[in-house]
Amino acid sequence: MAERSTAAVDVADNSGDKPLTAKADQATTDGVEAENKVGTHKDTERAEPESPARAAQPPELHSGHKLAKRYRLEECVTRLEGFSSWRAVDEKLRRAVGVHLLPADHPRARPVLAAARSAALLGDPRFVQVLDAVEENDLVYVVHEWLPDATELTPLLASGPMEPHDAYQLVSQVSQAMAAAHREGLAHLRLHPGSVLRTESGQYRIRGLAVMAALRGITSEHPQRTDTEAIGALLYAALTQRWPYESNAHGLSGLPKGVGLIAPDQVRAGVHRGLSELAMRALVNDGATASRQEQPCTTPEELAKAVAAMPRIRPPESAFATPPAYQRTNYQRGTYGQPPQHPGRATQPVAVPPPPLQSRTGRALKWSVSALLIAALGLGSWQLADTLLKDGSESKDDQHSQSTGDGLPKKGPVKRLPIAAGTEFSPLTTPFAGDKAPMAVDKDPNTAWITGAFYGHANFGNLGNRADGSGIVVDLGSVKDVSRIEVTMFRQGQTAEILAADPSSDSAPTTLSGFPQRVTKLDRVGQEIKVDIKKPLKTRYVLIHITELPPDINGNGYRGGISEIKVSG
Repeated sequence: MAERSTAAVDVADNSGDKPLTAKADQATTDGVEAENKVGTHKDTERAEPESPARAAQPPELHSGHKLAKRYRLEECVTRLEGFSSWRAVDEKLRRAVGVHLLPADHPRARPVLAAARSAALLGDPRFVQVLDAVEENDLVYVVHEWLPDATELTPLLASGPMEPHDAYQLVSQVSQAMAAAHREGLAHLRLHPGSVLRTESGQYRIRGLAVMAALRGITSEHPQRTDTEAIGALLYAALTQRWPYESNAHGLSGLPKGVGLIAPDQVRAGVHRGLSELAMRALVNDGATASRQEQPCTTPEELAKAVAAMPRIRPPESAFATPPAYQRTNYQRGTYGQPPQHPGRATQPVAVPPPPLQSRTGRALKWSVSALLIAALGLGSWQLADTLLKDGSESKDDQHSQSTGDGLPKKGPVKRLPIAAGTEFSPLTTPFAGDKAPMAVDKDPNTAWITGAFYGHANFGNLGNRADGSGIVVDLGSVKDVSRIEVTMFRQGQTAEILAADPSSDSAPTTLSGFPQRVTKLDRVGQEIKVDIKKPLKTRYVLIHITELPPDINGNGYRGGISEIKVSG
């Protein structure tokens, strides 16, 4: 458990090109030289020049210390080069978080703050999210997610090479994530097995985007090439359980000295040929000719496209154990409860009881029960006929009766209300697809507003900036009496509720507190939500609020949405 918890936090780990079996006294001070060698591109990375200010001592903190009256430090994970990393508790949201701490006068304090704030703006659930970046009381601290259900890639690789399907998922997910980061101008520069986590659901999360390089003072003249080569090294290690350089690193043995970089399928038998060639195209990406004359991949975007162009690698079929053959028992039919037979003894005849209810008393009892049943059937038929005649005059109205939210019928015709607008509810961050929100109210069930994909967590990635979920806010144009709401969901299995704003609201509320009227309870719903309201409520704004998403049918995380909303009065 300790290994998993340590692996789940985005700490300033002390794994570099040196093997993990280094001396114990180097565990907390692993050397600037070794740390600045990432083990990827040879000529593009350089470390920040030495400075006298580097000797700045980390602040004297201890377990129980509280930052911003909110983050309580629990355990120091790393203390290195003037900064420290902690496991902490966010007492406001009651969840575990990770915290990087360094003095405000540390030479890397400003770059770390800038990198953390840039990474926080990305908001991609494939990365361990930065939740806060603050300078306060001569301290700079960066707060980020803590993933207790995730495991570092390092121990996974130590247990053996990956199956082709797992290696395919690794390079596919990591290359797509880094391509998205580079589109926003963000690089990692310290991508290695210790910075990639695998969740229990099989999704990969990348920790330390931009922040780890800033903490270590690492820069690169060709950041895209550097990160691409690092992804190639991860794939190489996944296929061969060897680090693709001569030096040992991250608990893996390096290649034999003097042989150079050889393809994974020449290192180990049975390696998938397509993945082997892909690893070489990513590793040899400085203009040299890759295997089979394929062009090298110089950016994560090119690598992601090359992965997508490969034939899909299916997961291995589960092996089912053959059930044991049926074994005949020693029990013989008809012997239970009977005395054993002894040879030489005469078997005593067993008296056969008379058939039940054949006596005079039995026959009288049967006739009495039959008479009572006939009388009960006659009485029930009379009551049923009386009920049908009494309710016959109301049958036409009952055809329009629908169940209300509290189980009571509501009679009378309803009229569909015009909808002035539909907007995406995204209170804590930018919308997923704000321009697609009108598709949920365009009277066309074939169009839909769809959320983004989340990996590892159904509740919108368990992210701070998505903690309040999402959904669609319906604007009726003015305050109306609402008596029926019908919603067609994009996919069944979403957890949702329907809320309404106070009739005094003159603009669409942007937070959950702005919708105090509850129409339905929060629950997992099917393809449709239909609710009739016994006493029509007055409102202008109705919120279809979604808090959890179902698995995507293509296996790409979790995704949901709304196809159509109909409001009647």
